[in-house]
Amino acid sequence: MRVLVAGATGVVGRQLVPLLTATGHEVIALSRGGRRQEDPAAGVETVTADALDREALEAAVQKARPDAVVHLLTAIPAELDPRKMEEQFALTNRLRTEGTRNLIAAAQAAGATRIITQGLAYAYDPDGGVGSHSAGAANEDAPFWNEPPKQWRTSLEALKDLERQTAEAGGLVLRFGHLYGPGTAFAADGSTIRQIKAHKMPIVGKGSATFSFTHTHDAATAVVAALTRTSGAGPVTGALNIVDDEPVLLRDWLPAVAEMAGAKKPGKAPAALARLAVGGWGVAFMTRLRGADNARARLELNWRPRYGSWREGFAAELGQ
Repeated sequence: MRVLVAGATGVVGRQLVPLLTATGHEVIALSRGGRRQEDPAAGVETVTADALDREALEAAVQKARPDAVVHLLTAIPAELDPRKMEEQFALTNRLRTEGTRNLIAAAQAAGATRIITQGLAYAYDPDGGVGSHSAGAANEDAPFWNEPPKQWRTSLEALKDLERQTAEAGGLVLRFGHLYGPGTAFAADGSTIRQIKAHKMPIVGKGSATFSFTHTHDAATAVVAALTRTSGAGPVTGALNIVDDEPVLLRDWLPAVAEMAGAKKPGKAPAALARLAVGGWGVAFMTRLRGADNARARLELNWRPRYGSWREGFAAELGQ
């Protein structure tokens, strides 16, 4: 299968390209061009276009002649300020709306029959709703956040738009959890681990946010599985949570990861005080997130994470 990967140089793309090649697929990487570091891998075909330039993108995709298109495009800064989410995610939100529209149109014009896009598994409404089990983790039927903090509303609307467009195209959204692994904020040299080591990431309030983690390699293996896996009605469509087997409270994972990183035990901060520093979204991120359930992905894709527990994955990444 000829697979066009948009976002081949991102943290998931860098894991995905060699896996696709190793499993017999022909990979074409979509690059904006102009920067040597965007070369995805030796021997991989590359086409050049900006996903926000519809005409250039259509020409590039026509040249690639893909059977499938994988949309992993984001532009998330290495250092995030929760108070400036709208500003820092403006380009990513455009890639999730305009970029998705352009990429799907180009893919369909070029005859591609499979479209896979990247979503998020931590956008679920923390106040519950359908799609729960006893542990509180959300399955794919659970609603997205009904009243998110102001700083995250634009991003949530962009995610909803990406999912709507993917569904209308008969594609599949893979909802990744909190990504960790090489190149991420949770890598040994990543921004989150640096904050933990500098004792600048306390447990806010009761640390009651539930995280579902996804190693970048596990995200990539899910994409590979999704390309060829079929159900009785054809290719798997809709949305699937691609997360590990162990949703975990922030107050549990943060001290454990700090210890693995050789850092001091994290301090504690009242939510009201933390709000002054990180805003409403920053507090919600540490106190209100809902975990996700991966049972449907296991069944429909026959997918299994290499790291069933975040403990195993972080120990491997941080050298423990």
